[in-house]
Amino acid sequence: MRSRRFAGVLVTLAVVLLPAGCRGTSSSGAPAGSARSTASPALSGYGARFLAVGECSSFGTAGFTEVPCAGERAAARVVARYDGTIADGPACPATTDFVLHISAQRTGGDEDGDGTIPQGYACMRNLQPPHPGDPGGGGGPRTIVGDCVYGSGHGQVRETACDGSGKRKPQYRVVRAVTSRDACPASTTLYVQLGGEHPVGCARRV
Repeated sequence: MRSRRFAGVLVTLAVVLLPAGCRGTSSSGAPAGSARSTASPALSGYGARFLAVGECSSFGTAGFTEVPCAGERAAARVVARYDGTIADGPACPATTDFVLHISAQRTGGDEDGDGTIPQGYACMRNLQPPHPGDPGGGGGPRTIVGDCVYGSGHGQVRETACDGSGKRKPQYRVVRAVTSRDACPASTTLYVQLGGEHPVGCARRV
């Protein structure tokens, strides 16, 4: 059985901070890193949809390849899959380890019979540890309660592992997610922009 390769981008995001005394607005974070494949997709029929929820990918120097989840090359599983761009679509689940951005592609035929794979993104979870998307794990596309961050300049912070194993030591830990800054506890020393239904992260110095 053949595997399916696809051109894609692996993205982790910077996080925006608002210092406790700041009254201004903040801008969106920029991608912190990427990995790109130049391989063209070759369909193999693992599912009704290319990289659908529950399907798996491998890791490799040539890019990410869709493979059977029971195979020895399987490294990560799709936990959510959306068409369009991540900027306009739903957020990935909180403990997503990384996001694969899938470019729109013409093929010799696909699961829908129209010869195209639409632009979209897949929210991925590693099959084995480490899980950077877990609270305190130091990565993932989202910042969640339990994560640690450090100041990266220009009003932004980036995630780092809470146990100090990352390249940068943690400075703050997000202890609560709330709807507005006035709902944060008095001990809050930093407000982190999270997005979603509870867009304000209340962080304390560690």
